[in-house]
Amino acid sequence: MHGLPKFDDPNLIVGTEDFSDAAVYRLRDDLYIVQSLDFFPPLVDDPFLFGQIAAANSMSDIYAMGGKPTVVLNIVGFPDDKLDLSVLNEILRGGADRVLKAGAVVAGGHTVRDVEIKYGLSVTGIVTPENLLTNSKAKPGDALVLTKPLGTGYVTTAFKAESCPDEIFKIATESMAMLNSSACEAAQAGKANASTDITGFGLAGHAGEMAQASEVTLEIELSKLPLIPGVEELVSKGFKTRASASNRSFAEPMLKLQSPTDKMRLEVVFDAQTSGGLLLSIPAENADAVVEKARAGGATFAAVIGSVKEKQEGFSLVIRD
Repeated sequence: MHGLPKFDDPNLIVGTEDFSDAAVYRLRDDLYIVQSLDFFPPLVDDPFLFGQIAAANSMSDIYAMGGKPTVVLNIVGFPDDKLDLSVLNEILRGGADRVLKAGAVVAGGHTVRDVEIKYGLSVTGIVTPENLLTNSKAKPGDALVLTKPLGTGYVTTAFKAESCPDEIFKIATESMAMLNSSACEAAQAGKANASTDITGFGLAGHAGEMAQASEVTLEIELSKLPLIPGVEELVSKGFKTRASASNRSFAEPMLKLQSPTDKMRLEVVFDAQTSGGLLLSIPAENADAVVEKARAGGATFAAVIGSVKEKQEGFSLVIRD
């Protein structure tokens, strides 16, 4: 962003500051729009499933801000000189399936020829001021709730190497294709103070961003982390993404390790996630009810994973067993 012009608009409620998940713009005093976009190459072979995952991932930023997706545009790169257009049809059908489930509409999009497939959505949602969530209002004493299991980076890397057991792959892809709508509803019901979704920077990176934006310290307990069942086997075999090392380097300056002994779970903290869950900062007295509501809505791995502390000098994130 260095050298780009600054935009000064009093109606821009959330812009590029504080590592926010989406932009928020005031239409009127009682209504904001929430906007985001995301796209990436396929992680799976099934084009319909890829479309579902990419669309769920794109809409996740809206849910992380407490909003509801309303209208989306498809973003497509496709090698139509190499692949049949029926493949693209399946990708778009998978995306439309998730958009319909979200109660939103596909209003069009844009497609370009590319050397590889890329797909995602530009998403516009709505949120009222009282329901708006950001990553900058976590409060000391809050409990931290994570709504999806970790480990998708290990799963997709193992899958590309044709070394991922079918049952592990199935659980992971179902999780990635699941909307974060139930997590958002649980956050609103539990009066969440802050929210962010866990994606490419991994749990450590996004938790660290929340801590810095909120000027607090987050404490994460490794033993409480929900993991994709069976992912331990893939961790032990070293199927980490290329982003794991960069995620760890990004997090280390703000990180304090309290002699964790579970090295496997520590590795997963830095694992880049695709269409991961929401990390919620919840008043402690509401945390169990939030977990129960999220699970009832389909987020069956939702769990309390830590707590929010007063800001500690020199670090924003504490990880312990």
